Amino acid sequence: MAYLDHAATTPVRPEATAAWLAAPGGNASSLHATGRAARRVLEEAREALAAELACDAGDVIFTSGGTMADNLAVRGIHAARHAQDPARDTVIVSAVEHHAVLDAAEAVAAADDGQRVVRLPVDSEGRVLVDDAAAILAADAGRVSVMSVMSANNEVGTVQPIGKLAELAAAHGVPLHVDAVQSAGWWGSPPAPGAAYAISGHKFGAPIGVGALVLPPGVPCDPLVFGGGQERRLHSGTLDVAGAAAMAAALRAARASDLASAEAGVTVAQLRDEVIEVVVAADPGVRVVTPDDALPGIVCAVFDGCEADALLMLLDAAGVECSAGSACTAGIPEPSHVLEAMGYDRIQARSALRFSLGWTSTRADVEALARALPDAVIRARRASTPGRERQMPAAGARRAS
Repeated sequence: MAYLDHAATTPVRPEATAAWLAAPGGNASSLHATGRAARRVLEEAREALAAELACDAGDVIFTSGGTMADNLAVRGIHAARHAQDPARDTVIVSAVEHHAVLDAAEAVAAADDGQRVVRLPVDSEGRVLVDDAAAILAADAGRVSVMSVMSANNEVGTVQPIGKLAELAAAHGVPLHVDAVQSAGWWGSPPAPGAAYAISGHKFGAPIGVGALVLPPGVPCDPLVFGGGQERRLHSGTLDVAGAAAMAAALRAARASDLASAEAGVTVAQLRDEVIEVVVAADPGVRVVTPDDALPGIVCAVFDGCEADALLMLLDAAGVECSAGSACTAGIPEPSHVLEAMGYDRIQARSALRFSLGWTSTRADVEALARALPDAVIRARRASTPGRERQMPAAGARRAS
């Protein structure tokens, strides 16, 4: 089986497995010897993560994953800032955020007391328009509680201008939250100084079920979960010590790998370029929507005339695993909101597949795709409804030639 869905989750790294197995089984809140041993391992993991993320250990708040970290940031920071100043009733997000951010923001607006969400538009590559963000902040900074923009998109791989957005937010006194879930395993620097940001272990080789929010000093945040008061009273509950240790080990290994694949001497970025060649060869009319400067492991392509779900299942039957847009929407087939924001119509947004690579990828995976994709495209297109009209994408979207 060729696994080309690393952006959904990547296999657990051996370093993470070793750390998980070595962790003590005690409750880190207990005062006896076993509890103290668990606490020691937990704090060592916190310090190791802080070293990789270039932050203070006290800024790292362990959560159950990226979704919880995003929710805690968006809803928690908004709640705290809105309580301090009721005029701060606005959450700013980009139009291409993961649903963990979009839905958290919409939950704020659903409170039905005048609170609202403003979505930043993007260009045809899915990149936030900095001038638009500047205009919105200049007009409404006094109403904004928090701005949330992902560092890199999970569907198309577009890297956002986080540095410029962080400068804008700081100039207007607005906290910036960055969903770094997709990028944390690839880059060695934090998204931006002073920003809060979320990570999720299973994206870079830890087991599923552990993540973290980096929350700098001075950024107010209210808890969403109440109980024992763990994690600075911001995320109560018995802490997953083994998961935290595994996540720290996985991030260290991912950062040290220098984008290496499982193919000797071949980087993930090189394999990504080979996947693009395979996609274009299989369907000369395909639209490769992933920009050249995207994350190294992601290729997103629109196959006109094909239903993505049908194409995905044909590839699965042929031994190639990939995804239709994001794999994080409970298996519900919907048009990609990311592609729609980039200027594609709903039909095109249901015709996109994402191929993503990671640390276990090899040329054998790419070769398997090359064998399976041409026939799958033909069969999926034959099965689709004929005569559907399509709107051309916005200017600037890449069409393979």
